Amino acid sequence: MSAATLSEQEIKAVFLSAEDLKVACSILYQAYHDDPLFMQIFQVDKEGYESRLRAAIREELNSFWMARQPMIGLFEGERLLAVACLISPDACFGPGRFWHWRLKMLLTAGFFGTRQMVEKEIKVKAHVPAAHYHMLSFIGVHPDHQHHGLGHILMGAIDTLLQEDPVSEGVAVYVTVPKCKAFFEDGEYQLLEDLETGQIKGQLMFRKRQ
Repeated sequence: MSAATLSEQEIKAVFLSAEDLKVACSILYQAYHDDPLFMQIFQVDKEGYESRLRAAIREELNSFWMARQPMIGLFEGERLLAVACLISPDACFGPGRFWHWRLKMLLTAGFFGTRQMVEKEIKVKAHVPAAHYHMLSFIGVHPDHQHHGLGHILMGAIDTLLQEDPVSEGVAVYVTVPKCKAFFEDGEYQLLEDLETGQIKGQLMFRKRQ
C-alpha cells in the first residue's frame, strides 16, 4: 500500500520495542544525514562521515532504550514509518550521560563528535525557560512516506505523551534545518531564540503544555 492511500485509522502510534531500533536508526539516519548541525559535529568533510553518523544515532537509540526514555513509532501494520525520541523531565539523561554511553560514543563518533554533542546539549538546556520539560531529540519520517501527514500524526502522539505527564511544562526542540521551523510552527511551537552551536545557527522552540 502506498503512503498516499494511508489514513489515520490505519496508523498506530506505539512505543518502540528493542526489535524496532534497527529500523528506527535507519529512518533517523536518513532524516539527519543533511542536517547542518550533524554535518558539523561528525565532520562531513572527512572520510567516514556516514559511518560516524550512523554509529552515533545507533548509540543514542541504545542509550534511550537503556534509560527507558520515550521513543514513539508510527506503524502501518508491522511497518515502521516514523519515529520520535524524547527525553523525559525526570531523566538524569542530560550532558552528564552515563559512562558507558560516553565510552561507546567516543569509540564510534570520535572525541570531536562526542564533545560537540555534549556541548550542544548543555547550551540548549541552559536556554530553555522551564524546570521540567520534555526534549525532542530526534524526529523523522521514512523518505517514502513523507508529505502525507505522518509528521503531524507524530506531533499528536507527542502531545498525548505530554498530557499524560503531570510534571512536564512542555516540549522543547532545537531546529537547524530551515524548512523544519515551519513544521514546528504549525504544531504551535513558539520560537524562544536563535541559538548558535559551534558555527551552526538554529532556533530553539518550545510548545507549552495546554
